[in-house]
Amino acid sequence: QVQLVESGGGLVQAGGSLRLSCAAFGRTVSSYTRGWFRQAPGKEREFVGAIWSSGTSTFYADFAKGRFTISRDSANNTVSLQMNSLKPEDTAVYYCAADSRRNFGTTRYDYDYWGQGTQVTVFS
Repeated sequence: QVQLVESGGGLVQAGGSLRLSCAAFGRTVSSYTRGWFRQAPGKEREFVGAIWSSGTSTFYADFAKGRFTISRDSANNTVSLQMNSLKPEDTAVYYCAADSRRNFGTTRYDYDYWGQGTQVTVFS
C-alpha cells in the first residue's frame, strides 16, 4: 500500500509563491508517475501537472505553464510543486497523486493513489 502526504499549503498574497511537497510512505513509488491536481469549491478536480518516473519529463495544464514547476527527489520518494506568481483563482485544495501504471495521464482516473489534500488560499 502507498500513502501520500502533502504539506506546504497556506495563505499567500497574489503574486507570491508557495512550495508544496508530497511525501510517499509504504511501497516505493520511485517508478510511478506523480501528479498534482487541484479542486476549488463547486468545481471538478483538475489536472495541474505531472512528472515522469525519471524526473526528466514534465507536463502541465495551460494555466500552470510558466508559473508552476514540478520536481521529484526519487531517493526520498518526494515530489514538490513550486508555485509562483499566484493568483486568487489558484485558490483550491491541492492533491498529489501517484500512478502505478506509469502512464502520463491528465485525469483523476489515471491515478490510483491520492493524498489527503492541502489548502492553498491566494488573496488579493
